[in-house]
Amino acid sequence: MGSRVSQLLGGLAPSATLAVDGKAKALKAAGEPVIGFGAGEPDFATPRHIVEAAAQACYDPANHKYTPTAGLSELREAIALKSKRDSGLTISADQVLVTNGGKHAVATSFMTLLDPGDEVLIPAPYWTTYPEAVYLAGGVPVPVMTSEANGFRVTIDELERARTPKTKLLVFVSPSNPSGAVVRPDDVEAIGRWAAQNDVWVLCDEIYEHLVYGDAQHVSLPVVTPELGDRWVVVNGVAKTYAMTGWRIGWMIGAPDVMRAAVNYQSQTTSNISNISQRAAVAALSGDLEAVYEMRTAFDRRRKTMTSMLNAIDGVTCVEPEGAFYCFANVSGLLGVSLGGRVSNTSGELAEMLLDTIKIAVVPGEAFGTPGFFRLSYALGDLDLAEGLDRFAHLVSAG
Repeated sequence: MGSRVSQLLGGLAPSATLAVDGKAKALKAAGEPVIGFGAGEPDFATPRHIVEAAAQACYDPANHKYTPTAGLSELREAIALKSKRDSGLTISADQVLVTNGGKHAVATSFMTLLDPGDEVLIPAPYWTTYPEAVYLAGGVPVPVMTSEANGFRVTIDELERARTPKTKLLVFVSPSNPSGAVVRPDDVEAIGRWAAQNDVWVLCDEIYEHLVYGDAQHVSLPVVTPELGDRWVVVNGVAKTYAMTGWRIGWMIGAPDVMRAAVNYQSQTTSNISNISQRAAVAALSGDLEAVYEMRTAFDRRRKTMTSMLNAIDGVTCVEPEGAFYCFANVSGLLGVSLGGRVSNTSGELAEMLLDTIKIAVVPGEAFGTPGFFRLSYALGDLDLAEGLDRFAHLVSAG
């Protein structure tokens, strides 16, 4: 008997990051002392003025009804103003589609731009959703391997080696999930020129734009490379900047013809996004960035602590991340080694062993196209971070 589900969804991989986070939370709920390094969400509460705006919105009958598919006009205008304020990207409100989180914006972008067989260049390590969303849109994901020695920053040479006549689009992410890599402004501009010269569209995921550290600087590719014209889409959201992962508000920005098609698609799939969450997002974007500055200070401290503690473990090396809130550690030195009486031959097996034995949850590199690595989020409390990494270090030192 054949499968009861479609071939399309039968070939879809689950989200590895959500799976790890779900398993960790289930074990913790069962009383296990699990420390989760898997979740990509800030451990801070949504700022109070945003929550209060949402609470007030619940009492307005206008928010009990359908609203425009593309999003509330106030929110689209706020996104346009925010884009100009934060990255210098000048757009009109009618170039904005409000989506059910940043992931929805990514998937909608691929559905809008890709035809069957179109190839999409995705620098690796990559966020686990990108290749699956390309697959769902009928495209062909093409991983582009980056160099750990270069801090996982993609280069034009790497892109050019992967380009073929079927290449339609490049996924450009800086700061990067999972590596924390931030591409230098001059290199961003050069990559944009490369895309322009080769008629390659660029999807710019700017969800971590405000989470950069030290001398690192985020710049928006369409802003620094005007010669790309309008062959770009920018996706973003409130999740990381304002600690609003559960509110599910993202957006997609692009050329008018692209956005008309995207709005049509959303009109036949989700209709409008939650009005209460949209009202909360208006309050978030219309306010200052004080909350993200406070989070960034904490994340900066934790990234230094985590990088130092990881590099102190025999068999583990970690490039210090410059953005986002993840460390991407090379654990290949622990493969084939007996730890706690067990031998792991892959980073996936090692991650399972760590959860079983010392109760720490990490996401293995297989989920990001780079086996032999772990992604560990430092968006968790300082004490838990230190305790979890101490457990890891003690396990390795004991052999």
